[in-house]
Amino acid sequence: MKKTEAHLVGDILEDMMQRAGKGDDMARYRVSYLWPEVVGQGINRFTSRRYVEGDVLHVYITSASLKSELSFLREKLVARLNEAVGKEVLRDIVIH
Repeated sequence: MKKTEAHLVGDILEDMMQRAGKGDDMARYRVSYLWPEVVGQGINRFTSRRYVEGDVLHVYITSASLKSELSFLREKLVARLNEAVGKEVLRDIVIH
């Protein structure tokens, strides 16, 4: 039996997704999943819905004042979410 190097399951799955052409789709899902970690639980409590369409994250916020605050931080949020994913996935965030 031939010995091979050990690989992390996450790395194997990511490689399989890249080969299948679904790597970008997986990164988009990861951006949506990482929203609470990037913005924190306080802001996430006011988030009713979020999804990625193309390279734009759509976030529905239930507080008008928080919606206004987040609109000023859009560029920073895009940078932090892209950094959390590890590659350039988002171009913009639309706050509804």
